[in-house]
Amino acid sequence: MRAMDKVSDGSLIGKRIPKKDAPEKAGGKTRYVHDINLPGQLHAKILRSAHVHAKIKSVDTSAARALPGVHTVITAADIPWQRPIGVAKDHLPLKRDVVRSPRDEIAAVAAETEAIAQAALELIRVDYEPLPIVASAQDAMKPGAPLLHGEDLVVPGADGKPEVVHKASLDNTAMTFTYAQGDCREGEAESDAVVEDVFRLHYVTHCCMGVSGVIAEFDASENLTLYSNTQVPFLHKREFADLLGMDPGRIRIIQPPIGGGFGSKLDIYPFEPIAIYLAKFTQRPVKLVFTREEEFVASPTRQPVLLKLRSGCTKNGVLTFRYVETVHDNGAYTSWGATTPFVMMQTISSLYRVPNCDYRTRAVYSNNPYAGSFRGYGNLQATFAVEAHMDKLAEAIGMDPLEFRLKNAHDQGEITPQGMHFNSCGFKDCLRVAAERSEYQRKHRDCRSKWDDGNPVKRGVGIASMLHVGGGAKIYPSDGCGTILKMDDFAHVTLLTGASEIGQGSETVLAQLVCEELGLPLSAVSVVNNDTDITPWDVGAHASRTTFIAGNSALGAARKAKDKILAAAAGKFAQPAEALDLRKCFVVEKNGGKKLIELGKLIRSLHFSDKAELVMTTFYYEPPSKHQDREFRGDVSAAYAWATQVAEVEVDTQTGIVRLLKVTGAHDVGRVLNRLGIEGQIEGGVVMGQGYALTENLLVENGVVRNPNFRDYKLVTAPEIPEMDVSFIETMDGEGPQGAKGVGEAPAICVAAAVGNAIYNATGVRITALPFTPENVYRALHSNAQPPIWIAAA
Repeated sequence: MRAMDKVSDGSLIGKRIPKKDAPEKAGGKTRYVHDINLPGQLHAKILRSAHVHAKIKSVDTSAARALPGVHTVITAADIPWQRPIGVAKDHLPLKRDVVRSPRDEIAAVAAETEAIAQAALELIRVDYEPLPIVASAQDAMKPGAPLLHGEDLVVPGADGKPEVVHKASLDNTAMTFTYAQGDCREGEAESDAVVEDVFRLHYVTHCCMGVSGVIAEFDASENLTLYSNTQVPFLHKREFADLLGMDPGRIRIIQPPIGGGFGSKLDIYPFEPIAIYLAKFTQRPVKLVFTREEEFVASPTRQPVLLKLRSGCTKNGVLTFRYVETVHDNGAYTSWGATTPFVMMQTISSLYRVPNCDYRTRAVYSNNPYAGSFRGYGNLQATFAVEAHMDKLAEAIGMDPLEFRLKNAHDQGEITPQGMHFNSCGFKDCLRVAAERSEYQRKHRDCRSKWDDGNPVKRGVGIASMLHVGGGAKIYPSDGCGTILKMDDFAHVTLLTGASEIGQGSETVLAQLVCEELGLPLSAVSVVNNDTDITPWDVGAHASRTTFIAGNSALGAARKAKDKILAAAAGKFAQPAEALDLRKCFVVEKNGGKKLIELGKLIRSLHFSDKAELVMTTFYYEPPSKHQDREFRGDVSAAYAWATQVAEVEVDTQTGIVRLLKVTGAHDVGRVLNRLGIEGQIEGGVVMGQGYALTENLLVENGVVRNPNFRDYKLVTAPEIPEMDVSFIETMDGEGPQGAKGVGEAPAICVAAAVGNAIYNATGVRITALPFTPENVYRALHSNAQPPIWIAAA
């Protein structure tokens, strides 16, 4: 048989494959929501509160309404039927009686141009009665503190009668979480070493390159179309329907390319229903896009946390207990930030074997910005504290920090007391590989020995690990994803997936999985993922789930198509289907690779036969994860991701400047699918973690954001990015697509923890508050600064 009559078995798995949308983005042809303009479109602006906390006595919009070019001005009085939004339904889009934050929305304008809308805002007159400011979570918990939600929130119900949608808070408590395993008192009694610290974790914000925006349009039949940057379009269909009293089937959400998400677009925020209200009133499309300052002031943040951790171990290096209390600054309203203890408790209970654990959280209202979901979902905060104590306990018993971690690290097959099943687990490999490649143990000894050498510039090395969901999280009734696969007459595949693309490269990985199964080049697949009228259901992009869950769904649809194709070829060539395969656009004999027929030709023969058939399949993948019970126990994810990172730093003790020199990471990713894509995820996550550790700090004083711009909010820039050495641990997760796990959040989680341990290794000073800015580090090194004061959560 001639070589040209044979097809070799090639694979796309593990290759470095550029993102499918890269040429459009690099060429400036991608049209974000800012670039979309509909016929007859109006532009909207929002008037925000001039006070941090105040009663609204009156709002006069007459002058704004009279301005030429203004089509409508709305306040809460114009929409008595508006419903609350947010996780706790404590948040009206347009405020009625009280403002609790400078981002609070008082009125909104729709006008012919943005300039006219802005001019109209300046004509609106609001009379306020200032109220006392609750400036922090600590203030919120003081006896006699002003109650920010001290009255029931009542709105008209479906029958027109008053309905209480949010009960009054009697002590500024927004939400509480409690979890326990074992007996911490017994664990402490068994301990030979016990350490305790209070950690102060700060505000940071997402800094997406694309600011928030939406376009709302009602058609002649009162069907609503939203051009939205949401990460959860199908969930939002239901939520907007409830908000508007509409049938969800009459709401269509189109996702333009999203200029960054990182969790910031999981909730509904006031600007979205406000744009809908304006479109409803004007019967015109309404476009509302934030300025950069609005993005800083009015988008969600990573939640600040005050965390007290008490940990113990035996003299032989066995962990005995962890006791944790946290207070979360909830801000003025409840978004997803208040629910991050759901993830934090998993790290507290199950990052290393901990037989006894007690975890208590209280999220409290303040007049500060409200926190949302952010990459890592509370895990950066929890890991920072846990890994600091792993170092402190090792030091207390005189054990090497790496050996201490290895002694307590999990193995494959373990089930934690919280009910997480580690069916694949590369934790110990991550520890060993990161330590070996960075020469961690030698450098750790050498740096510690130079504390008193007289050199003001010190070097240090720190290690930290993380545990996170790697296969979604069963939070909603379904954590699944649907796929529709269609092949045309020339073997071109159109893949319709519910999975949202938010810049993470999911459409490339999904196409890659389909091509691998069907023996096609990547150019043979088009991915459609941006329109709820076309694509099947998916819960959305969060919890590091897309590669795992949407990947399994796409793979399932591709396998069904392959079975159909090979069954047809088997009949045509009188061979069993299991003896055939698809390779490089041909049906071939599996053994030897002999070409039988070009794939497009076979499909055409199906389409144009007397009994025509289409190669069109559907598949829905629901992961085997479980909902946690009321005590927060359950196997919440279909897989779990692990990583270890070693940070090398230089600390100038005379200025407090910390330079991150190198990060050596080892990540359990299940299996590398797209090496280029996963390298990008890891590198981007490390830089995000670096910003959290060293430079980023949203300054909030008495409820006001003081640095709402890129000049004063210090993002990491190219010259500060460290050298990176990243290794991938392939544990071949049995449930994952081709063995892969999700890795989107993992790389950001333990950077700050590793940097904190490295600063201690360099200087002998343990700093328990972030960020490690020059000012904060200098004060810690030179001022006998006291640790953060703990105020009890109960």
